[in-house]
Amino acid sequence: MHRRRRPALLLTAAIVAAAPLLAACGNDAHPGAAAVVGDQRITVSQLENRVDEVRAAQRAAVPDDTQYQQVVAQTGTLTRDTLHSMVLDQVLHRAAQDAGVTVTRREVQAMRAGLEEQAGGPKQLETAWLQQYGVAPERLDDNLRLQLEAQKLAESLGTDTSRPEFWQALSKASAKLDVDLNPRYGAWDVRKSGRVNAETPWVREITAAKSQETA
Repeated sequence: MHRRRRPALLLTAAIVAAAPLLAACGNDAHPGAAAVVGDQRITVSQLENRVDEVRAAQRAAVPDDTQYQQVVAQTGTLTRDTLHSMVLDQVLHRAAQDAGVTVTRREVQAMRAGLEEQAGGPKQLETAWLQQYGVAPERLDDNLRLQLEAQKLAESLGTDTSRPEFWQALSKASAKLDVDLNPRYGAWDVRKSGRVNAETPWVREITAAKSQETA
């Protein structure tokens, strides 16, 4: 999805600077919420459940205690990164809606089928997405839908996900949604087009086959 005018292989990923960013301040105006995005609350419980999903999948994939602890250590910012992704997901969806972009279930299924073929099967794809992006198997279809939304949004703007025009669209959506984070997780700055303090793999470098782009 993240295009740099060169062929990109399925399952090749690039960590991109995402806008907006997590900073060091915030206003705890919503007790019990990890974040408020528009009229939607992301509760601390919802955030913890999403993190638990990833940890459970990691545990199932790495049954050895020592290896699992190494995985946990390598993903020590999982909670903050997960919240950042959950908020960005909603920001992207709003930007896509504003641009009249929609994604069908058929498109998601087509993308997944192509990725499974490249990965060597459904289980292999789930493992790859878990290891590389921290996406639990049960969230894979949701993630692929967002990837397609980002791709289609960029195309509707006549650009790609690496260009300022794409991130400006997200910034506008973020401003409309008036994102507010619980200060324990940071703050949201709609003016920034780059990230500091965190590197969350959100937009994947995925080139979908032609059949995956049509409903």
